[in-house]
Amino acid sequence: MKKATKLLAMTLAMVMAACTLTACGGGSAKGDTLTFGTNPEFPPFEYVTSNGVIGEFDGIDMAIAKQIADENGMTVAMESMEFDSLLVALQNGQIDAVIAGMTATDERRETVDFSTPYYTATQVMIVKEDSDIATAADMADKKICVIQGYTGEVCVQDMGYSYEAFKKGTEAVMELANGKCDVVVIDSATAQKYVSDNEGLKIVEDPSAFESEEYAIAVQKGNTELLDKINKSIEKMLADGTINELAVKYTEEATAE
Repeated sequence: MKKATKLLAMTLAMVMAACTLTACGGGSAKGDTLTFGTNPEFPPFEYVTSNGVIGEFDGIDMAIAKQIADENGMTVAMESMEFDSLLVALQNGQIDAVIAGMTATDERRETVDFSTPYYTATQVMIVKEDSDIATAADMADKKICVIQGYTGEVCVQDMGYSYEAFKKGTEAVMELANGKCDVVVIDSATAQKYVSDNEGLKIVEDPSAFESEEYAIAVQKGNTELLDKINKSIEKMLADGTINELAVKYTEEATAE
């Protein structure tokens, strides 16, 4: 009897340990809640408002995240954090997935898995209306601002230019509006929002200098169960035009404000 009891206790302990490992490192979302991490400083993809689609969070990505959870019979939760902390939090099991206008780069693919891309964007330059910056090469002797961890920072680094990095897009744009820098390099859709919110600014494009990039949702490496669910929802939303409708809706709302 003692042997049987001991064997039962050992079996239960092994099951509990396996469940703990699954929750922390590669299973699906925890329970019935799908927890995303985001950085709500990237309109129209994610931002804070008084009445968002997920609590205080609103934007294209937030609407996508909610539909993914709804279609899989789960409750959606959103965690706000610095952009540079998102993948670390994902790897540590603090969140189930990252949705933050994140570009699926080869470097990031080394540590996480990405979903089917759901949006294609490019980098642009925000400058004052009277600026003489017409191409990326014109930034060579200018004071450049970027957002820390964003693709714009990588692009400017690759060009060999010096720059100042900010944690928030609003801070970088205010630096430009106040005449403390000459140009802000940032994603195109977000640039439209900032230009519409600040008089005297314009967008300069240079397709020869900035390649297009694809946004995707990140999950823990090897978490195929959750990735399959996310991909199924994204592919459905791409096929029926939902994501395109969301992009138009939120972009128009942002530029109309």
